Amino acid sequence: MIVVTGATGNVGRPLTQALAEAGEQVTAVSRHAAAVPDGVRHVSADLAELNGLAPALDGAKALFLLLSGDLHAPGARPADIIGLAAVRGVRRIVLLSSQGVATRPLGPSRVAMRAVEDALRESGLDWAVLRPGGFASNALAWAESVRTRGTVAAPFGDVGVPVIDPADIAEVAAACLLDDRHTGAVYELTGPKVITPRQQAQAVAAALGSPVRFHELTREEARATMTRFVPAELADDTLDIISAPNPAELRISPDVERVLGRAPHPFSGWVARNVAAFR
Repeated sequence: MIVVTGATGNVGRPLTQALAEAGEQVTAVSRHAAAVPDGVRHVSADLAELNGLAPALDGAKALFLLLSGDLHAPGARPADIIGLAAVRGVRRIVLLSSQGVATRPLGPSRVAMRAVEDALRESGLDWAVLRPGGFASNALAWAESVRTRGTVAAPFGDVGVPVIDPADIAEVAAACLLDDRHTGAVYELTGPKVITPRQQAQAVAAALGSPVRFHELTREEARATMTRFVPAELADDTLDIISAPNPAELRISPDVERVLGRAPHPFSGWVARNVAAFR
């Protein structure tokens, strides 16, 4: 059995589907009740409450570990999940980390994630670490404003990074969970090219076949919005990257193609699959 945390999210959902289609027994873990593919077991659990998570791990051979936002906050102990998994008999963990662990190692949220990576390396388990950059699905934050006002609002409109399609992350995660050849690997996951928020808005407009106006937010306005959903430290680290990406953050990684044997999907492909959210 394979346990997928964050199973209802942009990475967890396609990963759960892919594993089920591969014939694996899957336990999907999320905080709230959710629809899952046929044959998949669902467990409602909060990763910050180990007693609630423990039963989901019984009988599992592998775990996909995606940390919720509150586990990035000061005082959180996300590495305890790794210890719990080992005690429960899990033999392999694939961790969804962050590109910033390597490119911005001194950011507070990156220091915390590095500690989780280190705990995984020292656990004695088989492991793989995925370090994606910015997610294409972050554009879903614009869906309501596009639907109601035909507007995208974002900071740093002409500063781009090579955003990654979460479906590509899920496919790489499935490979790492199922294939021993990826044991001990650290994969940096990016899209196929640098794309700015303004260009993303244009891609949404093209998919809709109707105009979308771009409104540039200040850093302060963007931070106020982000901190409604994630800890301030994580918001600040993210804004540091998207305001002035360094050469490592602009690099197009070969790792998606190395694992999957194909190029990563472009942002336009992600929009085409998700255009209904913007209508």
